[in-house]
Amino acid sequence: MTGGRGVRVFSPAHLARQVRAGDLVVLLVLAVVLYAGVRLAVGAPAWIRGPEISLAPSALPWYTFLSLLRMTAAYVLSLGFSLAYGYKAARSRRAERFLLPVLDILQSVPILSFLPVAVLALTAFLPERMGVELAAVFLIFTSQAWNMTFSWYQSLVTLPTELREASSIFRFQPWLRFRTVELPFAAIPLIWNSMMSWAGGWFFLMAAEMFTVGTRDFRLPGLGSYLHEAGEQGNLTALAFGLGALVAVIVVMDQLVWRPLLAWADRFKLEMVESAEPPRSWFYDLLRTSRARDILWQKVLAPLDERLIRGPVRGPGSPAPPGRTRPLVWALGVVGGAGLLVGGIFVVRFLAALSGDKWLAILAGAGATSLRVAVALGISLLWTVPVGVAIGLNPRAAGWLQPVVQIAASVPATALFPAIVLGLAHLPGGLNLAAVLLMLAGSQWYILFNVIAGARAIPQDLKYTTSLLGMARGRRWRVLILPALFPYLVTGLITAGGGAWNASIVAEYATFAGQTLTTPGLGSLISQATADGDYPLLLAATLTMIVLVLSTNRLVWRRLYRLAEERYKWE
Repeated sequence: MTGGRGVRVFSPAHLARQVRAGDLVVLLVLAVVLYAGVRLAVGAPAWIRGPEISLAPSALPWYTFLSLLRMTAAYVLSLGFSLAYGYKAARSRRAERFLLPVLDILQSVPILSFLPVAVLALTAFLPERMGVELAAVFLIFTSQAWNMTFSWYQSLVTLPTELREASSIFRFQPWLRFRTVELPFAAIPLIWNSMMSWAGGWFFLMAAEMFTVGTRDFRLPGLGSYLHEAGEQGNLTALAFGLGALVAVIVVMDQLVWRPLLAWADRFKLEMVESAEPPRSWFYDLLRTSRARDILWQKVLAPLDERLIRGPVRGPGSPAPPGRTRPLVWALGVVGGAGLLVGGIFVVRFLAALSGDKWLAILAGAGATSLRVAVALGISLLWTVPVGVAIGLNPRAAGWLQPVVQIAASVPATALFPAIVLGLAHLPGGLNLAAVLLMLAGSQWYILFNVIAGARAIPQDLKYTTSLLGMARGRRWRVLILPALFPYLVTGLITAGGGAWNASIVAEYATFAGQTLTTPGLGSLISQATADGDYPLLLAATLTMIVLVLSTNRLVWRRLYRLAEERYKWE
């Protein structure tokens, strides 16, 4: 690890200038976009009823297949977005000043509050089924993309200097640098965050495939809608069948996708000594002996790889060729600024319809939800760090704990949560306790998966060195483990915070078998506004949540990222 310069300390005036220059502009853009979506939603059909969802076990294979298609489409979009967005943010300091605030805001947008706006806006000018399908994929995308983007960005900014200099000295083309240096270095955390992204997609699948907005009932055939309908009817048998199908899919994907990828990525660890027990995968060993794989590489992938290597020298982070683009940029800036100004006026007028009592309720709810988020993150840290290190440093334990962790992270707690709420409702503080439990379910896995990735990436030779020096357990944690985990912990905490805020929308407002239970908070206000179609309250509460998450990211996590970049990277 390197011990470079300390993190720069900003004065309050400098922080204020930072916020005025970037964050507030991006926040205004998002507010105008949300407002435009709300106005489009007014033109959506007044009454919508989706297809009936069968709870027969025979319907599960087809429903599972449909959900897998939506999850796969969302993951492909998420991966492409993460690679392009994270690369640009890491390669250009100028772009980073704009892209990181945008990313902070995007991952702080409460998914479940934005979904009604997206669906109603899409169904206003698209066929109903197509609009709902696109909205479902979009919701799953927003539950998958951000942690992958943060992980990819973190890997690029902590890339060892010697690897960066070697690629420059040998004049690697952009594709060759990406394939041989950047992607291999980021492979392990990117795979673990991909696993977390799929778990997050499963977590929000019920909301993506079935929800109501006033008299509009949107539903799509799928595993999520099956679980949602089973919960609504209180049909525990159907709920058990649905969860069994979900667990089966997770186990199959672990054996056929994630284990082979982890076994493949282990070769890219920065170490001088090979691990005594590297990850193994029977399916990966089978693929390596496949003749079809060799033919695919020789006939398709190798020629494509060669063509990409011979591509133009200029990469995504290189400056654009000179041209007469400045007048066009200025003109677009003036038009965009005028549009933002007009849109901002409409947003203010729209929010002015809220009464003072509702604004007070928003402020009180923000305080209550902030406290629950802080408690959830604190509890998450207490258990995920030791457990994640144990899994990451012990391949034998990881062999059987890995699928258990995936299943636990993927099971949609929203399917079981209403029953938990009913059981705790009559206890002192029962609803608050239940809300924190669901926030834990929506946030703790982001920290755990990143801790596992960080522990797995520690070079074997450094582990041997600490053993040979006879370091005590406490000193080993201080000297090796915690510094190695620091960048991954920052990524995990950023995404876990966003997950906790998003989970508050279902944690503070639950319905089960016709009963509705709520606890004061920003999430319950958003859920209530969604159910009632109260768009001014929905927009105001959503923007308040965005501002809270953005402020935390800007004042805390972003500075810790700088510290990780300057002091805690392998060199």
